[in-house]
Amino acid sequence: MGSASSVLTQYDIEEVQEHCNNLFSQQEIVSLYQRFCQLDRNAKGFISADEFLSVPEFAMNPLSQRLLKMVDGLNFKDFVAFLSAFSVKAKAHQKIELIFKLYDSDRNGKVSFKDIVEVLKDLSGPFMSDEQREKVLSEVLKEAGYTKDSCLTLDDFIKVLGQSDLKMDVEIPVD
Repeated sequence: MGSASSVLTQYDIEEVQEHCNNLFSQQEIVSLYQRFCQLDRNAKGFISADEFLSVPEFAMNPLSQRLLKMVDGLNFKDFVAFLSAFSVKAKAHQKIELIFKLYDSDRNGKVSFKDIVEVLKDLSGPFMSDEQREKVLSEVLKEAGYTKDSCLTLDDFIKVLGQSDLKMDVEIPVD
């Protein structure tokens, strides 16, 4: 499973479905597999950073370098598991966990003021100064009951973002 020449069996489909908590239909998994095989140009069974960057929407995303750290080298099963956070059926907790991982660039399980400023820098580019970003972030953290010295955990992210209606849904075209 994963190389362009291999065939996805019913067993593979069900295994992938179970791996992603049944957030994708069997038809969606087949479509995702076809797309995976297109991206896996060398039929290695995983997608490299360069292959991910061949997707224009991905390459243009201001957070693409952060996302690459999460997706480089994924096999098909893990590729679908990663995408499951974008499923319409995904729970808010799953979406928040993905967002947390984007911010936690050093993967220490904590997001510092500096981590958040770096994401803001990626998102705002030259349109905001470092001073403006830090001022805005300080105010947002203060309103949420945190300080510049606070390190946020996944639980903190859930507490802050759990009340919002996160929209990260991506439609999987089914042929």
